[in-house]
Amino acid sequence: QVRLVESGGGLVQAGGSLRLSCVASGRIISINAMGWFRQAPGKQRELDATITSSGITNYADSVKGRFTISRDNAKNTVYLQMTSLKPEDTAVYYCNSNVVRADWRVATDYWGQGTQVTVSS
Repeated sequence: QVRLVESGGGLVQAGGSLRLSCVASGRIISINAMGWFRQAPGKQRELDATITSSGITNYADSVKGRFTISRDNAKNTVYLQMTSLKPEDTAVYYCNSNVVRADWRVATDYWGQGTQVTVSS
């Protein structure tokens, strides 16, 4: 199996910054796209940013210019640097990775357990 573990969430004041990390572990052959999603109370999960294995990034309009996604392929880790945080960024943030396993050579999406980010006004 594959396990994704997020870290770095917390409470921050508006205008502040946080850096989220997500490490993938298990019998991993390769990881294709990795991404960060958020889910606020009462709302659907929505995409914030994705990054391909070659480093091509994509951002939701709401976070462009404020959030930066990056990855370390050698460490199977994806990061989300969040700056100029707003109260509306408050949500549980989830990591997603499209992984090819050693025992299952079909690319499959995996999710982390989520990390809470709370931005106070």
